[in-house]
Amino acid sequence: MLKRFIQRPVLSTVVSIILTLLGLISLSSLPITLFPDIAPPSVQVTAVYPGANAEVVARSVATPLEEAINGVENMTYMTSNSSNDGSMSLTVYFKQGR
Repeated sequence: MLKRFIQRPVLSTVVSIILTLLGLISLSSLPITLFPDIAPPSVQVTAVYPGANAEVVARSVATPLEEAINGVENMTYMTSNSSNDGSMSLTVYFKQGR
């Protein structure tokens, strides 16, 4: 099967052009609701408090950061995670296009 396309480059070119045109036609007729979801833009903030457990990190580091970041323009929501090794990760998600 591949030998036919190698021996006939014009046939290969025509098939490629037809497939490209069919793809463009189908792309223009595809409704927006069928497009894949795009992940919202996000910013990740990390902090380390050496020697602290998850509860101390959440109280002394995560809570003040969340309060300071809360209300940023076009922010939709935020998630935070504190671990027992003294690290904390805070992810802030924004509206599309920001």
